[in-house]
Amino acid sequence: MPTPRLLIIGLDCMEPSLVFDQWRGDLPHLSRLMDQGSYGRLESSIPAITVPAWSCMMSGRDPGELGIYGFRNRRDRGYHSMAISDGRAVQVPRLWDILGDAGWRVAVLSVPGTSPPYPVNGSLLSCFLTPSIEVPFTHPPELADQIRAWMPEFMLDVPNFRSDEKDRIQANLYTLCDQRFTLAEKLIAQEAPDLLMLVDMGVDRLHHAFWKPMDPRHPQYEADSPFATTIHDYYVHVDQRVGELLSYCDEDTAVLVVSDHGAQPLMGGICINEWLMTQGYLTLKEAPTEVVPLDQAAVDWSQTQVWGAGGYYARIFLNVQGREPEGIVPMAEYETLRTELTEKLKQLPTPTGSNLNVTVFKPQEIYQKVRGRAPDLIVYFDDLAWRSVGSVGINSLYTLDNDTGPDDANHAPFGLMIFHDPAQPQPGQILTGAQLYDIVPTLLHRYDIQAPSGLRGKVLSL
Repeated sequence: MPTPRLLIIGLDCMEPSLVFDQWRGDLPHLSRLMDQGSYGRLESSIPAITVPAWSCMMSGRDPGELGIYGFRNRRDRGYHSMAISDGRAVQVPRLWDILGDAGWRVAVLSVPGTSPPYPVNGSLLSCFLTPSIEVPFTHPPELADQIRAWMPEFMLDVPNFRSDEKDRIQANLYTLCDQRFTLAEKLIAQEAPDLLMLVDMGVDRLHHAFWKPMDPRHPQYEADSPFATTIHDYYVHVDQRVGELLSYCDEDTAVLVVSDHGAQPLMGGICINEWLMTQGYLTLKEAPTEVVPLDQAAVDWSQTQVWGAGGYYARIFLNVQGREPEGIVPMAEYETLRTELTEKLKQLPTPTGSNLNVTVFKPQEIYQKVRGRAPDLIVYFDDLAWRSVGSVGINSLYTLDNDTGPDDANHAPFGLMIFHDPAQPQPGQILTGAQLYDIVPTLLHRYDIQAPSGLRGKVLSL
C-alpha cells in the first residue's frame, strides 16, 4: 500500500479562477495534478462559509442536517444567544472517522470543525477555533508535546487578520502555511498514515487582508501598492509546498486538493437591520448615537417583527409568538411574512439604483433536514459580492466597510477541486456540476467502503 493511500490538501477559500486561469502557469505542481487528473469548480454549501462548509464536505451532510448555519449560531430562542459552533456541534461521522473504522490509520491536521480534539484512529490536530495551545489541541495528547518541540512558536491561526498591520499579517501567513506542511511531512515520515488531510487557513486570511491591492475591480483598489503581488506570491509558495509534500508520498498516493469556497472582491455591505427599520419591521426604543451591534441597541421587541444578523450573508429571524421570548408574529402569518420579506429583499437596488441580484433561501427548501435554530431566511447579496452588516446607527443602507475590521474580500459560492489517482488517471478531465457534498460518497466508493445512509451528494466519475 502506498503511504499515504490518500492525501487531502485543503486550501481554505482558494479561488478557482486564480488557479485554473490567471496563474496556472506559475503553479507547476497544481498544474501537473490538473494535467494528470480531474479538476473543476466545486459548489459550496449554502452558506459558503468555512464553518459549516468543511464539516459539510467531510460528512456529506448539509448545514440544516448538521444544525450549523455559520460561525455563530443561536444557542436558544433568546435575542442575544449567538455563539460560536465548535466541533462538538458535528454529531455525525466524518471521512476520517469512517476510514478509521475501516482500519485506516489517519492524520487530520487543522480541519475546521475539529476543536476540541477527539479520538481518531491515528492523530488529530484541532483547528483555528482552538483558543490557544494552552488547552488540549491534539489527539493523542502527547502529540502536542511533540509539536511544541518541533515548532516552539506553533500557530493555530493568523491573529487579528482584519487589521492594518499588513507586514505582520504577511509574515504570519507564511509561518502558518509552513508549519502545516512541515507537520504533514513529519507525520507521514513518522506514522505512515493511510489518510493524511491538512487544511491551510492562510489562503482565506490572505484574501481578506490583501485583495484590494491586487484587483482593479475592487471599489477601494490600491494601485501601486507594495502588496500588489502578495496573493500571487503566496499561491506560488503554497504550490511549492504542495510539491515538497508530494515528495514525501509514494508515487501511487492519490491526491485531492480542495477548497471549501472561493473569493471575490468585497463590493460593500448591506446594512440589513437599517433596512428592516426603514421597512417598519424592526423598531428601536431610541436611535443609537454611534454605530453599535444590534445586541447593544435598545430594541423594542414588542414592536419588532423581524431582525437580522451580519456576516458574509444575511440571516433573517422572525419574532414569532410562542417561539421567541417576546414574539409578536402569529405562526399563522409566518409563511406570508417570509414571502413578503423575500419579495421586498429581491427589490433591493445597488447604491446607483441598478439591480443588486438578491437571492433568498428558505432553509426548509434547500436542506434535507433542518436541525437546531435555523435562520428563517438566508440572503445572498449578489452571490456574496456584498456582505451583510448587522450594526445599527450607520444611518445608511450601504457601507463600503465591514463592521468587524478592515476586509478586502468576500467569499464566493464556488471553490475548487483537483483529484489525481495514479492508479486510475483521468488526464485533464474537467469536472462539471461537482458539489462539496460529493467528496465523501466519491472517495468511499473509490475505496469500496460502505457509505452511511442518507448522505447528500453523488459519486463523481473521477
